[in-house]
Amino acid sequence: MTKVILLECLKEFTETYIKDLRLPVQPREEDEFPPPDRAVAVYTPCLPELRSYARKAPFITHEIVTGKDKLEPDPRTGKRLLASTVVRTCFCVYHRDEQQGRLALLTLMEQLRIALLEEVVIGGQFMLDLDAGMETLVYPGNPAQVAKSPFYLGEMISTWNIPPVKRLASDRVVHGMPPRDPYPAHLEETRKLKGMNQNGKENH
Repeated sequence: MTKVILLECLKEFTETYIKDLRLPVQPREEDEFPPPDRAVAVYTPCLPELRSYARKAPFITHEIVTGKDKLEPDPRTGKRLLASTVVRTCFCVYHRDEQQGRLALLTLMEQLRIALLEEVVIGGQFMLDLDAGMETLVYPGNPAQVAKSPFYLGEMISTWNIPPVKRLASDRVVHGMPPRDPYPAHLEETRKLKGMNQNGKENH
């Protein structure tokens, strides 16, 4: 569930920092006049309908690509479990003018990139791994293509340090207690984000 909550936090973060940006929309055949520019929609982990990108643009998607759990040396306990995950963020914008379309895409990507680098931590528990770096890619157009596509795409790859899974405590089992702490401290922020109390029920 931790990775799902990360996607939810990324969606909320993205919507907050790009809410004032308005970009063109592809007109439909029945439209008499060009539709007004609109805010960029944000989806996780993909579009509701994969083939609907033309109607959804401009949009951003966040999806989990890989995850890693590993033991690292710890001066106090000997070893500790660390967890990380890689997120792929895709961008799509529409514009009839190629130059303006590419600039619109770059503006959108830069706005989110700068916001993430400024904040670093989101949701109170997910930290952007700057040692791993953050990569961006703008998909080049095909110069040999006669009819240019009015859609412009890019992506961003980021690595996040996430709360690790808490290992079973054998000493609890020996003393007849549940192998897991029913109220682990490392999930407190997760419960707060989901609006739940210690019993796992939603607060009203």
